Amino acid sequence: MHLQTYGPRGDRPLLLLHGGGVAGWMWDPVRAHLDPGRRLLVPDLPGHGHSADEDYVSHTVTVAALARLLEDEGTPATVAGFSLGAQLAVRLAAERPDLVERVVVISAQAIPLRAARPTLALLGATAGLAKQEWFARLQAKQLFVPDDLLDDYVRTSAGISRETLLRSVEENLRFVPPTAWGAFPGAATILVGSGEKNLMKQSALALHAALPHSTLQVVDGCGHGIPLQRAAWLAQLLDTLLGSPEG
Repeated sequence: MHLQTYGPRGDRPLLLLHGGGVAGWMWDPVRAHLDPGRRLLVPDLPGHGHSADEDYVSHTVTVAALARLLEDEGTPATVAGFSLGAQLAVRLAAERPDLVERVVVISAQAIPLRAARPTLALLGATAGLAKQEWFARLQAKQLFVPDDLLDDYVRTSAGISRETLLRSVEENLRFVPPTAWGAFPGAATILVGSGEKNLMKQSALALHAALPHSTLQVVDGCGHGIPLQRAAWLAQLLDTLLGSPEG
């Protein structure tokens, strides 16, 4: 798994997990506003970006790989994830609380989609469109990708295999938080945009209900794109939650 790191090793790290169909570059707008001395870990998840040579297999395989990254870091981390990455953040926190001291869950679907089978069938039939530049540029606008990252999105979209697209979307649509999520001892912040679909809002409520000591916040004026729509605000929230970098 490709990993970009920033800041001095040894400080408590912030692991940033991107959503499906994009890559670690989606965190660039947030990173630009974070404390420059902070230790950051920004992977390209399997099948995406610089990790596109290995297809996405499952959340289970990916969480195990992410756990190895944090084990190598040697210091408990704050994990912030968006969409697909938010589901991974939930599982990582639930299954490896020894590695995660805090989690920020942004726009995670946590209620399985009932019509997953026909949705996946339609996706399989139209998967080739993702490699067409005109279609990718159309999708980028719906995902709130800013103009300066548009080329990154088009390039990432073209590099995603049909297998990765289908597997990652299937895992996303069928995701159920593990029972251990309700026992996560660390701090947890759950964010959802005020303009997101009702399923996403209900998912945020379900995650919060399962972990009552978590904090739930609805972000005004945002759809499914908080890290790109409100980058400076999110960076300030993360810096406030984490405090000053060590050293």
